[in-house]
Amino acid sequence: MPGAEIVIEGLADLAAGRESIASLLISVGAPRLERSGIRISQPFPSPESRLYAMLYREYGDATHSRYNALVRRLVSFERSLESAR
Repeated sequence: MPGAEIVIEGLADLAAGRESIASLLISVGAPRLERSGIRISQPFPSPESRLYAMLYREYGDATHSRYNALVRRLVSFERSLESAR
């Protein structure tokens, strides 16, 4: 499935309590992922703003593009998962 690698990484980081780009992205998508049957352990609060801040520290002026690209990957995974069900 497209985007599966970041979802797997994010789920592992969340389970370990690590705040990372991947775990924050999973926290953003937690409601839809859970409706599709993926159990999300302790999503981070305010994940959108936390993810954006983390990306800004790493990407600076390219943050908005990077954020949108990550969200598109997540949505692509979610749609594939819903289609598979």
